Amino acid sequence: MTFWVANWLRAFGLTVAIELAVAVPLLAAAERSLGRRAGAVIAANLATHPLVWFLFPGLAFGRWTQFGLSEAWAVLAEIAVYRLVWPAMRPSRAALVSVAANAASCLVGLLLMK
Repeated sequence: MTFWVANWLRAFGLTVAIELAVAVPLLAAAERSLGRRAGAVIAANLATHPLVWFLFPGLAFGRWTQFGLSEAWAVLAEIAVYRLVWPAMRPSRAALVSVAANAASCLVGLLLMK
């Protein structure tokens, strides 16, 4: 396994752990099943994290533009996943869940980079 993949797996595991801790309780209003809530959070991260990790850093923009674009992608795509899983969920609720989970994982990531 290359160091790129190993580093991604560590980052992905940490991201999923943090986002599960934040998003699963916030999704309780939409879904009673803990497993279904956790599964949706993991699916949302599988849909977003590889691009955040591998695609956005290679874009021909400055570091902060890459960062902003990747975080916007993660939030918007995860909102879409939550709305696909729970069509009756209000967009504002999906946005709250996505923004809170991504803010937490982003903050931890930034703190660990120091």
